[in-house]
Amino acid sequence: MSQFDFDLFVIGAGSGGVRAARTAAALGKKVAVAEGRFLGGTCVNIGCVPKKLFSYGSHFHEEFAQAAGFGWSVSHSDFDWPTLRDNKTKEIERLNGVYHNLLVNSGVRLIEGYAHFESAHEVSVNGTTYSAEKILIATGSEPFMPEFPGNEYAVSSDAVFYLDEFPKRALVLGGGYIAVEFAGIFHGLGAESHLVYRGDQPLKGFDEEVRQFASEEMQKKGVQFHLNTNIASVEKQASGLLVTLTDGETLEVDLVLCATGRVPKTEGLELDAAGIKQGKGGKVLVNDEFQTSAPSVFALGDVINRMQLTPVALAEAMVFVNNQFQPDLPAKQMDYTNIPTAVFCHPNIATVGMSEEEAREAFDRIEVYSAGFRPMKHTLSGSDERHLMKLVVDADSRKVVGAHMVGTDAGEVMQGIAVAIKAGATKEIFDSTVGIHPTGAEEFVTMRTVSRN
Repeated sequence: MSQFDFDLFVIGAGSGGVRAARTAAALGKKVAVAEGRFLGGTCVNIGCVPKKLFSYGSHFHEEFAQAAGFGWSVSHSDFDWPTLRDNKTKEIERLNGVYHNLLVNSGVRLIEGYAHFESAHEVSVNGTTYSAEKILIATGSEPFMPEFPGNEYAVSSDAVFYLDEFPKRALVLGGGYIAVEFAGIFHGLGAESHLVYRGDQPLKGFDEEVRQFASEEMQKKGVQFHLNTNIASVEKQASGLLVTLTDGETLEVDLVLCATGRVPKTEGLELDAAGIKQGKGGKVLVNDEFQTSAPSVFALGDVINRMQLTPVALAEAMVFVNNQFQPDLPAKQMDYTNIPTAVFCHPNIATVGMSEEEAREAFDRIEVYSAGFRPMKHTLSGSDERHLMKLVVDADSRKVVGAHMVGTDAGEVMQGIAVAIKAGATKEIFDSTVGIHPTGAEEFVTMRTVSRN
């Protein structure tokens, strides 16, 4: 009989933690999960799921305006924020129930409360101590709130999903996924929308052509960019919030959203009690086996801050369970290359593989195929929105090493392209693939002229 209460104790019931717990339990292991907030983690509750629902809602105003070119007359439309907010909440509550059933029905013991370490094999929840042969930290991340006078009047991305009132004027601080997405969402739902970013272009780390193209399209739609500046202060006034920027510009808005990144959520875990080391930004340091400096403790997902994406946490969980609880199977290692991702701004961005800039660093010679065009839909809608498709090719091996898209449903399109790139498809394979006509996606298999080397 084991000397421990559990074979695996998971701290955090987000995507990675739940996947690891369920999979281990299915292998006959005795598993517990402690969660003090909500089931499903950031993605389900205050991240990608509600944000995507808001993004869907924010497109209708534009769709109504474009309908006339197709013969539809939409004489009047009103947006009701409480309806969208509350319907979103109902869906989240439904998903919370789904996660609860997934855990309980798989034989996992769910413990409601926040866990902290007593030792490398012991955690305490609500005053009760539990022992485990292995402990997994999967506590995710939380918003980083910058310091400036008046920052108490700003909200984080956690709070923005539950606003009592929808702002008529909104300012988003930041230049990453969350910032550009909410700048577009606010604008689409009818607010005057401002994006403030300290750099010269949002979405640092993305392909430069994609960044430029997407920024131009967002501004064409009406999102107001304030670049190379930051918030100096926020003052509450009777008519709203007076925001002073570091370049001296002042703006009066109703809401300030700080979307300046997320940091590993480790407060209250008492990692020192287990001898667990942390790195830059508070991330939990792990090796390729997701093992921390305490051999019995592991960590994955946002808390290790490798790639803060839900599917990455799920994949890491599968690698962890395979290596720790299936000794008869070959060991696996997490592959972080060619992971596709999407940004649900307006229009959407999706990407997989290398940017043009990364490819120039990695290969002696490259070929870039790039096509910007007006989608077929907008020949009648009247919109001047444009889309961008781009392929980056290693000229020597002929492999397509990067694919990028800015346009409607870019994420849906890129998922299939990602399979091809993961499989090592060459440009010639793309060229020999018959396109689906008429679609925007067929551009990926019809680009024949090199834009630049």
